[in-house]
Amino acid sequence: MIKSSGISRNNSIYRIVDANLNRVKEGLRVCEEITRFILDNHKFTAGFKKARHEIDGIIKKIYPAPELLKVRNSNGDVGRRNSRGELKRAGCKDIFWANIQRVKESLRVLEEFSKLLDIKVALRFKQLRYKVYEIEKDSFKKVSSLPDSG
Repeated sequence: MIKSSGISRNNSIYRIVDANLNRVKEGLRVCEEITRFILDNHKFTAGFKKARHEIDGIIKKIYPAPELLKVRNSNGDVGRRNSRGELKRAGCKDIFWANIQRVKESLRVLEEFSKLLDIKVALRFKQLRYKVYEIEKDSFKKVSSLPDSG
């Protein structure tokens, strides 16, 4: 639970956390599906799946789902309609790279805002971010070999 004064600050931070938890898990799932069904690569698939489950373990203690859902405002989100760059993808390779970037960015946001709550949680997000960097590096050659379209 956030230990700070001011309910609106708490709500804003929880909204940031909620959005980035959704974003990171969605991005990991997209990358996992590409490595599972297109690359048929067990190692990368397992790495992405493990990362998703690690996030679940981290958030249960510090970000209770009821608190996050209570402050979610999907309909009123000013960034909701800002998706021009997300509408174009040349192929699966493009989809993978867009999502791996989304994952890294979201992990960084979660790391930074978790510093306001619990430094140990922030460090776990940092460690996970570095694990994702390694999966990205290891998968680069195989993902880069995917066709640009289709």
